[in-house]
Amino acid sequence: MVLAELSARYGDIWGAWFGALILAALIYLGLATLLNALQRRAHAETPHRAYFRSLLAILARSNRLILALLALLIAAHATGALLPWWRWVDAHVWFALVAVQAALWLDAACLSFLSIAKAGTRASPVTTLLLSYLLRTVIWIVAMLAVLDNLGVNITTLVASLGIGGVAVALAVQTILSDLFASIAIGLDKPFEPGDFIVFGSVAGSIEHIGLKTTRIRSLGGEQIVCSNTELLKQTIQNYKRMEQRRVVFTLHLPYGVPADTLAALPGDVQAQIMAQPDTRHDRAHIARLGDWALELEAVYYVLSADYNQYMDIQQAINLGILKALEARGIVLTPMERTVRLRRDPLARPAS
Repeated sequence: MVLAELSARYGDIWGAWFGALILAALIYLGLATLLNALQRRAHAETPHRAYFRSLLAILARSNRLILALLALLIAAHATGALLPWWRWVDAHVWFALVAVQAALWLDAACLSFLSIAKAGTRASPVTTLLLSYLLRTVIWIVAMLAVLDNLGVNITTLVASLGIGGVAVALAVQTILSDLFASIAIGLDKPFEPGDFIVFGSVAGSIEHIGLKTTRIRSLGGEQIVCSNTELLKQTIQNYKRMEQRRVVFTLHLPYGVPADTLAALPGDVQAQIMAQPDTRHDRAHIARLGDWALELEAVYYVLSADYNQYMDIQQAINLGILKALEARGIVLTPMERTVRLRRDPLARPAS
């Protein structure tokens, strides 16, 4: 009698569940086949369609266990294989599965698109890694809080506790956090990159490594200089790596007494010496000032290269050429001299 009653009560349910399992298997096989096709398509995509390839790779990141559970839930609804506790499943399990799967997709999207950005903009690996950790942490925290809230847990107190704890931790590691954010600023704004030659304060050297907390610089003397990222960004930095051309200004001090006709020809001589050098562009040359002790000829030109050694070679050749031109005209450059004349006071008494 009891067996008959149980059979009458649960027989239909077991039959429905049997049908649900078959339907769930078919749904899962269909989804798995689709995912496999997406994975093959993602691997076959060419690099110039990186965003489409990333989208396919994100969809292919779907968790197989979650898909199997979702297929089972869909099949149970479709076949009516509902149990007394099904209301709780409808209220919470659906949401938890969807939330976790969405977090997996967003996590994959974060990694994929940051990788594309890094390859396309030569972003700092340290900055990319840090942003990746921050974004992925936020994604999973939001997913966890959403699931807890759906389960009926009061997350207001939890969020408040996390906020207070976060403030306490931030105050404790304020210096470290400032360097971390400075590292992110360097990575995003790119005032300099590894290999750039920079000058700030009394430091001059090439960037070797930009880290989370410090930047390492190889100075001209050969020693390594380690500088805090925060302190480095407070400086006015000269970046010579990005110099496309160098503006050079120099002055010749000519003696008074040189004939005016000879003086008028000298700017042309200087221009000829500048234009005779490769990778230069002449700007101007003038008798600019009548100084206290000499006539000042000022010349300006551009070296069409950022290479310092090349600039010095060009400047040396120009200097030697100008000296030869001045010798040919019989002009000797005036050295700077200061003459001090002492006049004796006639009313002063001689020392006894």
